[in-house]
Parts: sequence; C-alpha cells; structure tokens
Amino acid sequence: MSTVRHARVLVVGGGQAGLAAGYHLRRAELDFAILDASPGPGGAWQHYWDTLRLFSPAAYASLPGRPMPHQAGGEYPDAAHVAAYLADYEKRYDLPVQRSVRVERIERGPHGLTARTDAGTWHADALVMATGTWERPFIPAIPGTASFTGRQLHTHGYRTAADFTGRRVLVVGGGNSGAQIAADLAPTATVRWATPRPPRFLPDDIDGRALFDLATRRVQGDGTGISTLGDIVAVDPVRRARDTGLLHAHPMFERLTPAGPRWSDGSTWECDAVVWCTGFRPDLAPLAPLALRAPGGRIPTDGTRSLQDGRIHLLGYGDWTGPASATLIGVGRTARTAVAEISGLLR
Repeated sequence: MSTVRHARVLVVGGGQAGLAAGYHLRRAELDFAILDASPGPGGAWQHYWDTLRLFSPAAYASLPGRPMPHQAGGEYPDAAHVAAYLADYEKRYDLPVQRSVRVERIERGPHGLTARTDAGTWHADALVMATGTWERPFIPAIPGTASFTGRQLHTHGYRTAADFTGRRVLVVGGGNSGAQIAADLAPTATVRWATPRPPRFLPDDIDGRALFDLATRRVQGDGTGISTLGDIVAVDPVRRARDTGLLHAHPMFERLTPAGPRWSDGSTWECDAVVWCTGFRPDLAPLAPLALRAPGGRIPTDGTRSLQDGRIHLLGYGDWTGPASATLIGVGRTARTAVAEISGLLR
C-alpha cells in the first residue's frame, strides 16, 4: 500500500525558489513539506558548468535571512560555491526537504490538492510550484538537426571546455549562457558563435547589483528597464574573450547539414560539436491534470497566484511570476508575498 502524508502547504522543488518559500513558511509557522527530485541539495547550481560565475557579488546573491559568504579568490562566486550555500541554507533553517521524491501529478480531490509522487501520495491545502526550468532544456526546430553527425548537447549537458580541446564547436544562442560558454571554449577550441541577432553587451560596469536595482524600481512603478542597454552581462571571462577578439558573433545559420551549419548565402562550416545555448522552459508538467494553462500555453497568474486556482502559487519562473524571481536575491521578495497570500487563505 502506498504511503499517504499530509501538509498544510506543499512545496514542489528544493532549489533556490523552494528554499526561499520554506524560509517564509517557517516564519509564518505553517506546516509544510518540500519535495525535491534531486538526490542532493543545491538545486540546478550543482549541475552547471565548471567556470560559470554569478553576475553579482555574494552580498547581492543571497536568499532571505542568510547572506551568502564571500568566496576566496574572486568577487563573483562560482556555481559550486552557490550549491554549497544552498545546502548550508537548507540545513541552517532545518527545512523539511524530502529527497529523492519526484512529483508526477497534481490533482484536485476531497482532501484539497493531491500530489502523486514516486514515493507515495501527499495531501495539501495549498501548493507552491518551485520546480524551475533546468529539467526542460529547449532546442529550436532547426532544419537538418537530426542529420548532423557530430556531437550535440544543450547548456544542460555542458560541463567543461576540456571536453572539446582541439575541436571545432558551434555555439548557438545570443544570451548570457551562449556568451559565457563561447568564451569558455575559445582558448582551447575553434569556436563559431551563432546568434539570432547581433549580441548586445551591457556596459562593463553593469552587473547583478544594477540589474536588481532596476528590477526593484520596476516593482515600484517607475517603468525603468534594461532592454535599451543590452542583453549580455560582460562578466570577466566574456569581457576578456571579447576584447582579445576571441568572441565574435556570426548570424544565425539556415540549417544543419551532416557536417555542420549552412547559412542562407550558401556558406558552410564543418564542425565536431554543437552546443545549444537556447534556453529552458518552465517545468510544470505535474500541473497538467488541473488544466490551468491558457490558450497561449502559459498559466495565467496574479503575481505568483494562479487565477484558475488560488491555492496554487508559481514561484521563481522569471518576470512572469515576479520581477527578478528567477534570481537568488529576487526570489525572496516574491516568496514572501506568496506565503503571505497562502497564510491569508488558510487562516
């Protein structure tokens, strides 16, 4: 017989968003549990590539209640440091994370909301979805992708430039991941960086501190944005590669051939591997039985709260669920608001 457990609030996902929700749920003295599919703490940060650095100093990349310690050897912490911080945070606040528990379906029932997992069933009065995007890498439908005979991987699977030493590598994607991975590969591999439009680097003095300040001002209603400034944060490795001529963007190609990309002018480039730095999608499959999606595919929300079912909050999926809510420092603010609404609902 499968195990059945109960919690007033169930949090799905034990990464930064789930932990921020847990912090505020603890302070609100609500009974809750956090279900995380990963075997260990650290969220997606435990899976990122070796040289990834935050855009912000540690002090500007902290969850509520616990400043991130400075990392020796650099102002901007790496992914391993962030993963260790999240593990310590979880332990420090004694957050009730259940691992490895994968939530398969969320259903409505006589006991409120029911979560079917691979380790039994949970009943809850309210739910916070905090699964992030890491498990849903997106690769666009480029003609010929299946015909390419070299190696293909997504940002999701990239770990170290050493795997590509001496190789010819096509990096696809004009965002921060594309710029950072192209810069990481450039010293040891022959790289072509293909972007849908010319990359726009933010001014070199803009980092996560300024981005968070701009997001805060948007919340306060002055309409300030960064879209006119650029898209890519010029962290040190990206800046060095750009300034030494190693980071040069090419237009997006028309299709992949068995040997590599082909552009609309007929030019080609043979390569050994393609790294797709083309983003992720929200990992919301467990909510499918509730039919919360609008015709466009997105779940309509008021802040983090589902308009279709007010017992369900979506946390940490980007500006859709709160300005800067996909960042370490930004998610605390939206988590606080979500928990306040849940507390009001349950009390």
